This record gives sequence, C-alpha cells and structure tokens, in this order.
Amino acid sequence: MAGLFIKKDLAKLISDANDPLAGEAVHGAHAGGQLKRTLTAFNLTMLGIGAIIGAGIFSLTGTASAHYAGPGIVYSFMIGGVLCALAGVCYAEMASMIPVAGSAYAYSYATMGEFIAWIIGWDLILEYAFGSVTVSASWSGYFLSLLHKTLGIPVSDTLLRFTKGPWEQVLLNDGVTQAYGIWNIPASVIGVVVASILYRGMRESARVNNLIVVVKVSIVLVFIGLGISLISPDNLFVNSAATGLAALVPAKEMITLNGNQVNAYGWGLNGVLTGAGVVFFAYIGFDAVSTTAQEAKNPKRDLPIGILGSLVICTILYILVALTLTGVVPFKELGVPDPIAVGIDRIVEMRGWSDVAQTTFTFLIKLGALAGLTSVILVMMMGQTRIFYAMSKDGLLPWFGAVHKEHGTPYVATVITGMFVGVCGGLMPMSLVGELVSIGTLLAFVLVCVGVPILRVANPTIERPFKVPGGMIGAWVVGISGALACLYVMWGLPKDTWLRLIIWLELGLAIYGVFGWRHSRLADPGQTPARASVHKLILGTAIAAFIPTMWFAYRVFGTGQ
Repeated sequence: MAGLFIKKDLAKLISDANDPLAGEAVHGAHAGGQLKRTLTAFNLTMLGIGAIIGAGIFSLTGTASAHYAGPGIVYSFMIGGVLCALAGVCYAEMASMIPVAGSAYAYSYATMGEFIAWIIGWDLILEYAFGSVTVSASWSGYFLSLLHKTLGIPVSDTLLRFTKGPWEQVLLNDGVTQAYGIWNIPASVIGVVVASILYRGMRESARVNNLIVVVKVSIVLVFIGLGISLISPDNLFVNSAATGLAALVPAKEMITLNGNQVNAYGWGLNGVLTGAGVVFFAYIGFDAVSTTAQEAKNPKRDLPIGILGSLVICTILYILVALTLTGVVPFKELGVPDPIAVGIDRIVEMRGWSDVAQTTFTFLIKLGALAGLTSVILVMMMGQTRIFYAMSKDGLLPWFGAVHKEHGTPYVATVITGMFVGVCGGLMPMSLVGELVSIGTLLAFVLVCVGVPILRVANPTIERPFKVPGGMIGAWVVGISGALACLYVMWGLPKDTWLRLIIWLELGLAIYGVFGWRHSRLADPGQTPARASVHKLILGTAIAAFIPTMWFAYRVFGTGQ
C-alpha cells in the first residue's frame, strides 16, 4: 500500500518536464517529444480571460439566476470571487514553484503522492473536458439564436431537433410544442473545429485566442454600457419582505426544475449558495493557465501574472454583467442557453431602435458572443490535452504523451479530446454537465489549497518566485481557508451532482487499479513484481463502492428523494 502514496521528487518532476525522452520507457519511442515554449505573460493573461469570460457570462449566469439565486446571483459571483482569490494565490505559488504541465495533478504528485495525483488528474477531466462540453452546448444556443431570431433564417422543426441532445427538449416553430432533440450538431462541430486549431500549434492557438478576447471583452463592455442605465428596480429588488440589498435575493418558493418540485431561492441550499457553486465554473480559466507551464517562456514570473491578472479583471466584469442582466430582464426569463442574447434583445427593444439598427447591433453582439465561447472551448480543451500529456508521461495513461514533431503539440491527446467533446457535446444536457464541472473544479482547488502549506513544511528551501502572503502562517490560513470554503460550496451543490462525481471517481479508481498502477514510471524497482499485475484491492474497492452508489442513485432518481 505504501507504493500508492509514493511522491515525485520536485527536482525530478521539473527535470522530467524538460526531458523530451521522458515516457519512452513506458509507451515506446512514440511517446517522446517536448512542448514548445512560446507564451508570454500577455499571452497567459489573455488565455485566462479567454477561458473565464464566456463560461459564466454567456451561459450559466442565466441558469443560476433563474433556478437558484435570482438577482442575488451578484452575491453568488462575489462568493465565487472570494473563493477564487484564495485558490488563485495558492495556484500562483504552486505554478511558479513547479512550472510543469499538469496543473493540480502535478502539484498533488509532489505533495500527496501518486494515488491522490491520479484522483485529481481524473477529476480534472470533469473540469476541462466536460467544461468544453458545457460551453459547446451554449455555443449551439447562440448559433441558433443568431441564425433564427436575428437573421430570420427559417429553421424547420426537424433541424431544430438537431440543436439539442436526446435528453433535452426544444421549442418548435409553433411556439407551443416541445420535442426531444436528436443530436446537437452545432455543439459537435465546434468541438472538432477547435481541436483542429489546437492540433496546429500553441503559437497559432494563442494568436486566435488573443483576437477573440479583444472582441468579446469589447462586447461585454458595450453590453454593460448600454444596459446599466436601463436597469429596473422592480427587476432587481424582488423580495418585498427584505430590506436594502438583501431584497436582491428572492424569497423561498417551489419551482419545477428538471421535472422535480424544488424549494428554490433564498440564501442557502438551492439559493445563493448553490448559485455560487454553479457559477463557480465561470472562474476555472485562471487555473487553466497553469496547464501551459511547459509552454511559457518565463513560467516562474509569468504564470502568477497570468493567473491573478485574469482572475481580477474577470471578477469585476462578472459582477457588473450580472447586475445589468438581471436588472434589465426578469430573472425567471433567463433560464435559457443564451441569456445574454435575451438581455441584448430587451435592451435594443427598450431603446426603441429601428429594426435595421436593432438587427445589426444584435447580430454583432451575438457573433461576438459566439467568438467568446469559442475561446473558452479552446482554452478548456487545451488544458485537458496538457493534463492527458502529463499523466501519460508519468505512465498513468497510455498514448497521450506523444508530441507532434512539426507542431510541438500533444496530438494524440488533442484528437481524442476533440472526439470526446464532439460526441458528448452532441448528446449531453448543458445543465447536468455544468454542475458536474463545478464540483470537479472545486475538488481540484481543495487539493491545491491543501498542497501549499504541505509543501511549505516538506520543502521549505525550494525557490518560490511567488508566495502566498503572510509567511508560513499565511500559507496555512489561506490554504486551509480556501479548502474549507471550496468544500462548503461543494456541499451546496445538488446531491445528484455529488452522485455523478462519486460514480466518476469510482470509474477512475478501477482504471488506476488496472492500468496506472502497473505502468507508473515512479514505481520502486523493488515493487516490480507487485506492480506487474492488477491492484486487486483498488479494483475490489471500486467495485464494492459501486453497490451503495447505485442504491443512492435509486434514492435520488428512482424515488425523487
């Protein structure tokens, strides 16, 4: 069992990252190759903004407001911003100290051992791969809105059913009938297109992202500028029983959510707290920056700038957009894939613009929103391929460590990630995947926050170009506070989200017992006979845990409890 928690020496971790031949002993000669260092601090900050601005503003803001927090979504974003500030400084210290691909996975390998590193690496698939799936579904919603509502291009009922997956309903052209979708084709297409861009190289991907970020930040500022003067107090202050700013939070009431009656709104569960857990997904861009450490020109200096700079800029913009959106549109009308599009339509209507001006402006805004969501998908998929790359170089996964000789990208990981996002984006509902992404992100943040004080004790002399403020005491206070805060928000997420996380981790446990345990590059030579076969205890634990999980699933889905 001791081999499960074997830690990777920091010096070895960094040397392996710079060794183009690392991984060949595990996967053969095809596994070698080194990523190209092309990214500056500006590129890293733009990558962070590229991931952050979009996921929350363009998709989950509306869902979280309509179903959980109402105009109190402003407070949900504030809670998320505070949590991310705690996690952000921890990520900045880790990234400057351990500038390697892999993000929280690599940090956990050095602080808590191989088994925990596997768990967090497997968990990060929820964050990045499923994050891409979530945003691709929102991209599809904006694409349909642009074609059908803005440009007036007729879309038949049959084609409408190809803009949703088989577990989501779409409103047909008569405005009354709803039918289940078949396959979300636009979501699948954008996933494949982005994968092809990433395949070509990081320099090219960064240039595309920089251009998109300029466009979408401009759009966000225009939206705020045009809408903030039209805010209606009746839309914002919805709780007549409360006073002051507390009136932003709707009183508790029963609503129908995913076919079930839910006691929603208020400050706690199914209210502002749950809303914070849902929109927390909007902040994951800053940690995606850390996955590019091996492609940064000066990672020890530039990674903290990229992580913290993008986080501060985007938190401010989020709060302003949430305030404007819920002030212009009644919050119960925002439970759609394209809430910003709804807000824009309302703004131009209230301003009384001509039909031509309204159509032109709405077209440009929605086109920019599409571009913005594209950059989110790009950064999330980029992060996922680098996680796969790092885990494969360590022997815990097959194939993914191969680097293209010409483009310098992990091309096998890119192709498989593109296929995964394309298929899941076509089939899976956005609301389900979004909450799953949030809980996966929070778990990663917990481990990074805990890892900072652990490394302060275990490796006190290692160079730390950026440190959590306050010395050793500050590291413990910020690290533990960040971890506890993230656990608190996780507790507020729906129990079916917890169920899906548990099932996902059980699946990962089984894969580690069958493959990762046997092929780890860090295995002690003395353990080779034991590592030559499946780890029966781990596999047995995964199978045994699956039984009570299925009982819990029956309690959640079978009885509605």
